Amino acid sequence: MNPHAEAPRQRVCILGATGSVGTSTLDVIARHPQRFEVFALTAHSRVDELFAQCLQWRPRFAALPDAPQARALRERLRVHDVLTEVLEGPQALCELASHAEVDAVMAAIVGAAGLAPCLAAAASGKRLLLANKEALVVGGALFMDAVRAGGATLLPIDSEHSAIFQCLPHERAGWAAHIDHILLTASGGPFRSRDPASLKNVTPDEACAHPNWVMGRKISVDSATMMNKALEVIEARWLFDLAPEQIRVVIHPQSIVHSMVVCRDNSVLAQMGTPDMRVPIAYGLSHPLRIESGAGQIDFSQLGALSFEAPDLARYPGLALAWSTLRGAPGSTAVLNAANEEAVAAFLAGTIRFDQIHNVNARTLERVSAQPSDGASIAALLALDARARRDAQQFVKELSR
Repeated sequence: MNPHAEAPRQRVCILGATGSVGTSTLDVIARHPQRFEVFALTAHSRVDELFAQCLQWRPRFAALPDAPQARALRERLRVHDVLTEVLEGPQALCELASHAEVDAVMAAIVGAAGLAPCLAAAASGKRLLLANKEALVVGGALFMDAVRAGGATLLPIDSEHSAIFQCLPHERAGWAAHIDHILLTASGGPFRSRDPASLKNVTPDEACAHPNWVMGRKISVDSATMMNKALEVIEARWLFDLAPEQIRVVIHPQSIVHSMVVCRDNSVLAQMGTPDMRVPIAYGLSHPLRIESGAGQIDFSQLGALSFEAPDLARYPGLALAWSTLRGAPGSTAVLNAANEEAVAAFLAGTIRFDQIHNVNARTLERVSAQPSDGASIAALLALDARARRDAQQFVKELSR
């Protein structure tokens, strides 16, 4: 065997290819055609964007959950002599995530809808690049059990969790002895300096105007409420097997330090870089190697100060729900996630005010009491998710009257 021979290209399945993480993944892959092959692309509803991606990348498969949209895409590709096979329905995502010829799965679907295909990829032993934090927020122990049982390689893609991962020893067995606690950094979003009393007047466009990151609308709203950070606290608990009190949050408006590990000896390890998702994506694709990401370099001579401050829970009341649900019954975090998805959707639709998002989340947690059995299976988790959504929708109706 020639030790200098090039390794075969990794075949990559991108779940959520038309979103910001999906398109950034394709940008990284385009820089390394000798390393990666686009095997499958999926989207929720952006048919035109998925069509354009199929024209460019000619994947073996594409998938959409809606059958009429899938048929329309199939016909458009046929007219252009593109041989991509178009699958349809939610089960198609699981089929592609676990396909025997797939090496790596980028899980970039937003929300609880990403849980089932993430579980399929984990159970099939894939290199799983996890940008869908809800898989762990909802799935928790069930998801980590699937990773271990399937022998999957789990690589975090959220910039904060990727930063923590990059600061830790490669062998997971050494993490517990290494960590005193971790610090997840947060930009504070667009309203860090705004009077909390004025937040009731925030518009969806204002909430989506993040000062540092380019993200989808749902994640942008979560960043503005800091619910995104609450979900990241929950995700970190499972990724790094930490107690809730070992996870802390600090506001860092510049988004240069992406997170930090405080070690047992009180030394602090931090990962730094420009706020560009292509950095953690490139690291996830190439781990343990490092490849060009396309991100710009930090010019330290022009950087100026890096500042840090404690989060204001009066401004971000939803952040505290992370620790309270982690200490609650299994399934409590799934209830929080479901309520928040419904509340954010209602805000973006103009049905409720920005400051009422937390109201919906807190009331749903009070109403829907998780039980120990709720986290025992995917069916139980999805039933709990549905129950929480129904109650959250009811609270939205009450607030919108």
